[in-house]
Amino acid sequence: MADYTALVEAGAALVELLRDNLTPEPIGNRELISLCSPHESENNQLTLYLYQVEEDTQGVESGYYQVGRDRERIRPARYNLRFLVTAHSKAPAQLKEADQYRMVGAALQVLKDHPVIDAKYLGGSLAEQNATVRVVLEKTNQDQLLKIWNNTSSTYKLSFVVMLTGVEIDSRRERRFSRVTDVEIHTRQTPQGGGL
Repeated sequence: MADYTALVEAGAALVELLRDNLTPEPIGNRELISLCSPHESENNQLTLYLYQVEEDTQGVESGYYQVGRDRERIRPARYNLRFLVTAHSKAPAQLKEADQYRMVGAALQVLKDHPVIDAKYLGGSLAEQNATVRVVLEKTNQDQLLKIWNNTSSTYKLSFVVMLTGVEIDSRRERRFSRVTDVEIHTRQTPQGGGL
């Protein structure tokens, strides 16, 4: 059963995938890649910020399904999660841009090479349900990226958007139903040997 913790579990899985593949080069320490706002990056070099959650209704069955002898539950809801991935260089000014380009290029390479997050990175309820979480590099125009950044006075930093699909959260809403226990069948006899 996928719980409400699925959002943080998906984000953590994405972070672990990047940590395993981006350290020690181009990022020297695993802890420098984290889930946080790009505006509050502190010492991080790569931040992943969940900025949009959208219900995915494409091809998803609705209604109830049976979970017990006399109980049904609403089917799980599926969500698409959009993360803003941002590079933060700690290099001297003359090397800062090149350093950010390297980090973003390496992150793009890793995410393109892993269209599905490996099961070993999934934890909690996503691991229990053997979820298939897909990674999609989203085509996002510059205006959209700037809108995300414009809510603060921070200067824009090189960023891109990655979408995770297939993240489900189960419903807790159930209903009981009663089973048919008796059936009565009545037949009507027609007269024998009669004609029309």
